[in-house]
Amino acid sequence: MEIFFIVIPVVLLIFYGLYHFNEKQVIIRTLRKLPSSGISGIRTNQLTKITGKALHVTEPLIAPFSKRECIFYRIKIEEKRSNGNSHHWATLVKEERFQPFFVKKNGEYVIVNPSREPVNYKAHLVIDKKVSSGTFKESTPEFEQLLRAYNVKSKGFFGFKKNIRYREAIIEIGEEVTVAGIAKWKNLQEPIEGYSYSKIASLESDNKHKIIITDLPKERVNPKV
Repeated sequence: MEIFFIVIPVVLLIFYGLYHFNEKQVIIRTLRKLPSSGISGIRTNQLTKITGKALHVTEPLIAPFSKRECIFYRIKIEEKRSNGNSHHWATLVKEERFQPFFVKKNGEYVIVNPSREPVNYKAHLVIDKKVSSGTFKESTPEFEQLLRAYNVKSKGFFGFKKNIRYREAIIEIGEEVTVAGIAKWKNLQEPIEGYSYSKIASLESDNKHKIIITDLPKERVNPKV
């Protein structure tokens, strides 16, 4: 009985830690502490939060399954595997791609440039496309084409359908996003249609802060009233 009263709090503490410190919750807590800002009022070297529409700087990315134009996507392909009386989802493919992008608010622009080397950002993207197939669920031709593109076989050794699921999260062109970072003003190298200024605000990382990017609803990332 004494062990029970020791184990339960430890388990609850572990689950709380996993929830409290996962990237989504860290992003929400960080953004809620920051006031929303207009772009024209951005101050250099100040940690700044902007909510606006995501727009592409170069040719947009194309989401692997939904074929939507975007500036950021994350996908995951998993297979359900059994081991005796239990099962788990094994990750077969995990892919993330992004590019520099604009955020437009009230006719003004800020540019965001996430980087992988070194990693200068934290991001949470809402999953908005789910597809699956299995023993009693035939996959569509589009899903089969996607699996072939990633060299994933939908059938096992004896020809039975595998239980496979696909998750896709993207920031679509024109989608509302919230971003945060250290503000800088930079000279604009090339003109932006509809933008008449020679300088543009940029959100960057520093030694203490990474760029934050999310398409969570703005109600989730603003302070609760």
